[in-house]
Amino acid sequence: MVTRRALDQSGTRLQPRSRENWVYGGLRPADGQAVTMTASSRDSVFYQQFLQLLEDANPDGEIWIVTDNLSSHNSVSTRTWLEDHPRIHHTFIPVGACWLNLQEG
Repeated sequence: MVTRRALDQSGTRLQPRSRENWVYGGLRPADGQAVTMTASSRDSVFYQQFLQLLEDANPDGEIWIVTDNLSSHNSVSTRTWLEDHPRIHHTFIPVGACWLNLQEG
C-alpha cells in the first residue's frame, strides 16, 4: 500500500493541522463559580490570558492558583506578569502527583 502525503504548490510536504484544544479551568470555592477558557496552545500567552480572566472574575481579595509544573506556568514572562498582579499566588502540585490536579484526575 502506498501512502500519499499532501504537498503544497512547491512540492513541500504539508504537516497535518493540529486539532488539539486545551482547556483552562478555575473554580471559586465560595460559590462554585467556574471560569473556563479554551486555547489552541498551552503557551505562556494563553496562560496569562486565563489568569487575567480569573482576576477579572474575582475583583476582590487574594486569588490562589493550584497548578502543575508546565513550563508556561512558571516561565519568565508569566513570573513577570505575576509581579504586576500581586493578588494572584501560585501553588505548584508536586512533580509526579498529577492525580492532585482536578482537571487531569
